[in-house]
Amino acid sequence: MMQVISALKGFAIDATDGGFGTVVDFLFDEVSWKVRWLVVDCGTWRDGHKVLIHPSAVSSIDFEDECFEVNLTKAQIEASPDEFEDLPVSRQAEMRLFEHYGWDPAWSGSNVLSASGAMASPWMTPPYFGFGSTENPIDEATVAEDSHLRSFEEIVGYRIHARDGEIGHIENFMLDGSSWSLRFLIVDTSNWWFGARVLIVPSSVTNIDWSDRRIHVDASLDDIKTSPVWDPLVAFNEIEAKRLLHHYNSSGITPKLN
Repeated sequence: MMQVISALKGFAIDATDGGFGTVVDFLFDEVSWKVRWLVVDCGTWRDGHKVLIHPSAVSSIDFEDECFEVNLTKAQIEASPDEFEDLPVSRQAEMRLFEHYGWDPAWSGSNVLSASGAMASPWMTPPYFGFGSTENPIDEATVAEDSHLRSFEEIVGYRIHARDGEIGHIENFMLDGSSWSLRFLIVDTSNWWFGARVLIVPSSVTNIDWSDRRIHVDASLDDIKTSPVWDPLVAFNEIEAKRLLHHYNSSGITPKLN
């Protein structure tokens, strides 16, 4: 099942022993286009500080009550390192978070949006209060490179440039709950094509100019204009996704699904 990611913003975090803050942002990897962290505002618990919670800690999602249930205590979350306050988050800061919670850095996804709402369990159970070492210590050499983490809140509004002109701007993302992958960029073309919204595959992105807030894609204006229009009032399922991918394949763009 796929879900517009902005609909999950504002969901509460329900720890094993009570509520703890709300989700205010999502950090994703600009290379893999996977959500790597939920950014949680702790509210009164830590004077408005923000902490990161890994998707593998989420045990279920309650759409009716708008909350994420997590396999963590409030004390574990409260004691979380907060070196990430200065973005971008470094790999070393991520490593400290993995070690604090005992999470697996090789985690590859769990079904956040299944029909039952249940999610897969973490690869490793978080140790109580985060003390103790992980079963597979993280090799510092693998985290020495620069972080590729980016903020969902940051990228909304970035202009999209096709090979032959500007298309519109990023309005949202379509999240694949089976892998926590951002399957499609939702683009508002109101300044170009009568306000239609179109979906673009992340694999078509060739460059992101963070200083100029632009995203360049390897597609023509015609490729995008002739793609199926996205209607937010109509449920988006795998059939619609395959139809869209077929369109981009026929346009010479090979989607790389995560």
